[in-house]
Amino acid sequence: MSEYMNDAEGTQPTQQRPAQPTAQPGYQDGYQRGAQAGYEAGFHAGQTAQQPRVDAAGSGAEDADRSAWGVGSVPPIPGQQPGHAPKSGDVAAPAPTDGSDPKPKREHRGAKALILGVAGGVIGAGLLTGALLATGVVGKSGATTFDTGANQAITINPNDESTTTATAVAAKALPSVVTVNVTTSDGEGLGSGVIYDTDGDIITNNHVIEDAESITVTIDGKSYDATLVGTDASSDIAVIKVDLQGASVTPMEIGDSSALQVGDWVMSVGSPFGLEQSVSQGIVSALTRNELLEGSSGNTLYTNLIQVDASINPGNSGGALVNSKGRLVGICTLYSSDTESFAGIGFAIPGNYATKVADKIIKGETVTHAHIGLSMQTVNAQNAKVNKLSVSQGAYVADVTEGGPAEAAGIQKGDIIIGMDGAQITSADAMILAVRSREIGDTVKVTVMRGDQQMDFDVTLDDDEELQKQQEEERNQPKSDINDYLQNNNGDGSGNSGNGYGYDNDFLEELQEYLNQRNNGQRTYGFGD
Repeated sequence: MSEYMNDAEGTQPTQQRPAQPTAQPGYQDGYQRGAQAGYEAGFHAGQTAQQPRVDAAGSGAEDADRSAWGVGSVPPIPGQQPGHAPKSGDVAAPAPTDGSDPKPKREHRGAKALILGVAGGVIGAGLLTGALLATGVVGKSGATTFDTGANQAITINPNDESTTTATAVAAKALPSVVTVNVTTSDGEGLGSGVIYDTDGDIITNNHVIEDAESITVTIDGKSYDATLVGTDASSDIAVIKVDLQGASVTPMEIGDSSALQVGDWVMSVGSPFGLEQSVSQGIVSALTRNELLEGSSGNTLYTNLIQVDASINPGNSGGALVNSKGRLVGICTLYSSDTESFAGIGFAIPGNYATKVADKIIKGETVTHAHIGLSMQTVNAQNAKVNKLSVSQGAYVADVTEGGPAEAAGIQKGDIIIGMDGAQITSADAMILAVRSREIGDTVKVTVMRGDQQMDFDVTLDDDEELQKQQEEERNQPKSDINDYLQNNNGDGSGNSGNGYGYDNDFLEELQEYLNQRNNGQRTYGFGD
C-alpha cells in the first residue's frame, strides 16, 4: 500500500498515519499500557526462544551463563553462545560425518514472538475498552428524543459537548417563548412570556404587564392582541391570553424545579434589551434565595428563588429558565447588579410554584399564601438598648391577629421571634419571608424570647384569603397622602397593611430604613423587563 493517500477532494496527496484511539480521559493511557504489556510479554518470549537448547547433561558453565541472562539483559550476539567466549584448551565438538553443516542449529521464533507481542497488546486494549464500556465511563448515553410539533424530531444528549446540548435545547424551547409588548400611560415596555397551553394562556411576570393599557404578544414573528387573565402581585406572577385566530402554538414542556441541584446546567430564554429569541446558558449557582422588594402595588415577596449565572437582562422578565432536557424549571425575574444590566447574578421564580399560581389564576381562584397572623417590627441594637430588650435582633411582635394561627399557638404581643424551625430570625422581613416560603397547613416551630425566657411554639399556618379581602377594600379607599395611608392601615391597631401580613407604623419606617441601608453602596436588584 502506498504511504500517501488522496485528500477528501482527491486532489492532493496526504500522508497516511496509523489510526489513533480517541483521546478520552483514561482511555488512551489504558490502551498504551495494554499494548506495552503485550509487547514486553512477546519480547521476553522471543528472548527465551533465542537461547541455545541444552540437555540436562550440559556443562555447569553454560547453566550459569543462562541463569545470568535475565530480563533486561542485552540479547546475545548471533552465532555466539551467551556469556561464553572460546578458551584455550576447549575441545571442539567432532564434525558430523554425514556432510551436514557443523554449526549448531537454532529454532527461529522471532516471527512467533512478534505475533504474540502484537496479540497481547490488542487483547489488553480490548479488555480495557470492554471494562470502560461496561462501567459506563465511555459510550453511555442519556439521550432524550422529542417532537417539536412541527414534524421535527430533536434528540438531546446531556453527555455530548455543552454546545451540542445548548443547540438542541434552544431548538426545543424557543418556539414556546414569546415577546410581550405593553403600553402604559408612561410609555411602552417589553418583556417575555412562556406559552403554557394550546388555548393561548401565557405565563409572565406581574411587573411586565402592571398598569398596562394594552398588551400585544409576538409569536413566531406574528403579533397578537392579548388580554389579562389575572395576577398575583405579591408573587410577581401573571397570566395573559392571546386570541390565536386558529394558529397552532407549542406549549412549553414543564419540568420539576424541586429536582434542581447547585451546579445543574440551565438556559435562560427571552428577549433581553428587545433582542427576541435569545438564549444564554449557565448553571444553578444557589437555591432558596429570598428577597423582599417594594412595588407600586405593594411589597413583592420572592421566596425560594433559583440563582443562576445564565444572563437575565432587562427584557428577560417572564421568560423561561429551562434545564438540559429543555423543560421549564423557572420564570426569569430579577438580576442583581451595580449597573443597569446583568453582572453574573440572576434569579428565577421556581417553575413548580409559578405553574401552581398560574393554574389558580386560569381557574379564577384566589391565589393564597401561608399566613401566621402577626404584625411585627425589626429589633436592632439601637431600639433594643432604648427599650431594654433581652436580645439585639429579631422580629418584635407588635400585634397578634385575633383567631389567627399565632394566637392559637400561644404567641403574645411583646414576644421577640428569634428563630423558626431552627433557622435564625434577625428581622421582621426575614420572618415574613420564612413564613411565605412554606405551604398552607405546614406546622412550624417558632422560637421567641418572652422577657429573659426562651420559648418554643408549634404554629400551623393558614391562608391569607380573608386578609387579602381586607386589603383590597383598603386599597379602594382614597388616600390623600402617605400619612393618611399609614394612619388608615396601621393607626387603628389592626396591624393590616398592603403587603399581605400586617405591620404597624414603626415597622414600615423600619423596613424602609432597612431596605435603604441594604441598597446603599451594596448590590441593587433590577427587573428583567
